[in-house]
Amino acid sequence: MRFSSGQAYLDWPRKAVTLFGMSGVGKTTLGRKLRKADWFLYSVDYRIGTRYMNEHIVDLFKKEAMKVPLLRQLLRSDSIYISSNITFENLEPLSTYLGKPGNPEKGGLSFEEYRQRQAQHRQGEIKALLDVPLFIRKAAEIYGYEHFLCDTGGSLCEVIDFNNPADPVAMTLADNTLLLYIRETDDHVATLIERFRENPKPMYYHPRFLEAVWADYKRERGIARDEAVDPDDFAIYGFERLIHHRRPLYERIARRWGYTVDMDEIQQVETEDDFNRLVAAIIDRGRQAC
Repeated sequence: MRFSSGQAYLDWPRKAVTLFGMSGVGKTTLGRKLRKADWFLYSVDYRIGTRYMNEHIVDLFKKEAMKVPLLRQLLRSDSIYISSNITFENLEPLSTYLGKPGNPEKGGLSFEEYRQRQAQHRQGEIKALLDVPLFIRKAAEIYGYEHFLCDTGGSLCEVIDFNNPADPVAMTLADNTLLLYIRETDDHVATLIERFRENPKPMYYHPRFLEAVWADYKRERGIARDEAVDPDDFAIYGFERLIHHRRPLYERIARRWGYTVDMDEIQQVETEDDFNRLVAAIIDRGRQAC
């Protein structure tokens, strides 16, 4: 959604904003602040984990529980109940399910299983993003919220087809929300990579990118068999490639459909008024640049 001026945005009676950008740029922190005002917070990752991948996640937990004789007996007699306790603050069940490919003795998945779970995540993310208009209506009609904020997580750029000018995900977000890219600093990128090295986590990759990174990793490491891949080492290698791969894609989304704000500016936001004034200023800056 584009605006003729910052004032036009300020006059928008029911605001709907979609935040996107790298992990750690301040999307979730901003969401918490606006949630204290009259904003409904829609987390795409939470929606994926609770609606579109919940059954896959719980089935994995049940498979693991079935390996324990006592739990196996209780599960088969419906004496216990296993569920996933995903919250806005804790998405660990979703990350655990995604997993990492490589040596099973180090907790790795077969590459085929890993690709299957990646595909499930992709479909779940697309569906969760297409749900945005539905939740804009729900936020107002059921819960009485005036404004809506969508936190897309880090992989929005991986599920948009940039060759399709009518890509359904991009059009859904652009037609119903103001798209706001929170641009990271070079120092932030370096910090993210260093943190990831200390604690490698499962990530979502575009399927073509994943195939290329997997092949490059094995070739550069001189590894012939998938089972010989160290899951954490591949995760670090893949993340460093991924983070540089995503930066220009975020820029393309912002140029085509939205606006850009620096993460340093977002960190200065404390109130709803601060946020709205900042967005209005960004819109006006863009008009002056044109």
